[in-house]
Amino acid sequence: MSEAGMRYLLEALNAGSMRAAGDRLNVAPSSISRQIAQLESQYGLALIEKGRRGVRLTHAGEIVIAHYRNQLADREALRSKLEELRSVRTGHVTAAIGEGFAGKSFTGLVSQFSEQNPQIRLDILTGSTQEILRMIADDEAHFGLVFSTPNDMKIHVRAVIAQPLMAIMRPDHPFAQKSTVTIAELATAPLCLPPASFRIRQILGTAEANSKVYLQPLITSNSIHVMQDAVRAGTALAILPQISVWSELIEGTMVSVPISDDSIEETTTSLVLRSGRQLEGAPLRLLKRIEAQLRQWNKPVRRES
Repeated sequence: MSEAGMRYLLEALNAGSMRAAGDRLNVAPSSISRQIAQLESQYGLALIEKGRRGVRLTHAGEIVIAHYRNQLADREALRSKLEELRSVRTGHVTAAIGEGFAGKSFTGLVSQFSEQNPQIRLDILTGSTQEILRMIADDEAHFGLVFSTPNDMKIHVRAVIAQPLMAIMRPDHPFAQKSTVTIAELATAPLCLPPASFRIRQILGTAEANSKVYLQPLITSNSIHVMQDAVRAGTALAILPQISVWSELIEGTMVSVPISDDSIEETTTSLVLRSGRQLEGAPLRLLKRIEAQLRQWNKPVRRES
């Protein structure tokens, strides 16, 4: 197996074309094509579909790329194991999370981990559920935290907890003393919601269809901080899982009220990584820290009566 050929094939797949891959690697597109052709000659099978403007793998190409990605992950794991043996607490971790998880509770966990491991470089990326799953499948992130349980053979679910959507509000809001709130009641209140492309809105869409009532947010934002600020100011209610405002719920500056709809009550949060990927060293340490925190987040915040 040609290491250069495999690297060029993976880069061409990620970049979408030979020319774009050449620009990234600072080599001529013809060199990339030649290396891939040599790989195909070695294997006796076409690895990319011919006649397409972009790069698309054949079934054989998918198998070869999956094997190569596993090799890269295994090399990283080996380096991490050797670092552990040398007792050097260094390394690099890339985690991808939904924007809704980037509240004080999660950022506090990351800050504490970073203070305890100052030589570990952390990259915390945010994105939609689909973007995160793509980053996981393409090894752009070691693991991810998503609001749903993916049904994808390329993704391994390491841990999952129930995280139903809740109406989030200030303690002095008229809905704050209710045991549950309906979609129809929420439709009468100013709301701050994420964009329609976000998983939260897709789940809400099912609940709206069930109730035949459709929510019109006063504010739409892809920032958890904007949603939190709107709640703090009393400008609007937010609809989020408790994990998004865990610290605020513990402090008592916000309260959460369940929404009475079965599709919302069954939602989950999942900690995921690529199927077959073995994490070691720094990525595994942070993964285990988040896994332990998930068990804490799995305990609902109870309001005082």
